[in-house]
Amino acid sequence: MNILVTGANGQLGNELRTIAHNSLDKYIFTDINKSQPDTVVLDITDANAVRDIVSRKRIDIIVNCAAYTNVNRAETDKDLAEKLNGKAPQILASAIKSVNGLLIHISTDYVFGKEPYNRPCQEDQKGTPTGVYGFTKLHGEKNVRSTKCKHVIIRTSWLYSEYGNNFCKTILQKTETEPQIKVVFDQVGTPTYALDLAIAIFSIINDYKKEFKPDHSDAEYSKSGTYHYSNEGVCSWYDFARMIAEYSKHDHLCHILPCHTNEFPSPVQRPYYSVLDKTKIKKTFNLNIPYWTDSLKQCIANIMEEQKADQTLPKP
Repeated sequence: MNILVTGANGQLGNELRTIAHNSLDKYIFTDINKSQPDTVVLDITDANAVRDIVSRKRIDIIVNCAAYTNVNRAETDKDLAEKLNGKAPQILASAIKSVNGLLIHISTDYVFGKEPYNRPCQEDQKGTPTGVYGFTKLHGEKNVRSTKCKHVIIRTSWLYSEYGNNFCKTILQKTETEPQIKVVFDQVGTPTYALDLAIAIFSIINDYKKEFKPDHSDAEYSKSGTYHYSNEGVCSWYDFARMIAEYSKHDHLCHILPCHTNEFPSPVQRPYYSVLDKTKIKKTFNLNIPYWTDSLKQCIANIMEEQKADQTLPKP
């Protein structure tokens, strides 16, 4: 199969690159800029460009990892956030529908948050976003569904990895260099290791291939729908930070204090509770999802091993 990945220079895109090496499928990794040699430049807001590459490269599946993810900046950059998060998914959905392919679209727990939830959010629960980022991601979901293409929408939360900028890497840096930091304890959710999500996406792709019938252009996919994926378990950002410090052995270097959200003024209200119910995706695709601390330990070990390797390289 020919699989096109958008936003390939981001956290999830890079994890997909890593495990795609062992795949027999042909992957085309795209992004808005060519920061890596195998990246194909693609503007997903350009409908003509998207249709052209889908047709020319005979794409069977699109995995959309691209998004406007700066939650604070989105409040003043509404048009671009809507263009990337709301309109672009519809362009991708329309293009893949024209060849009767599958769109795997990554969404977010930020489509929830306004209501005071006290149990894990389910897929059919009404979206109640608290800011532009969440609203535009919810628009993107609705636009994908409106095309009636074959789709798997995956909402995820608190994504981190060895790549790019994320909470895990920020806390690693701060706990190594600062004697004391404060982290909010009144926002609760679940971290997601991008590698685990990438592996889940590969499982979905393999499942789709079982139903794929190239000689039936109008065939549907029985598992089209919206799903939730994060690692197992629940924690606050404070708990997350404490574990990062412990696994990196920075806990003796920095004192981490719990604090309230209102101690960090923000242009947008973040969800206080956005734990995602993963029952549906586990049952549908027969997934075993790792516990969040186990995956965090693996990621930190990888980061520190890479840092160690960098330090031993000869200086130019």
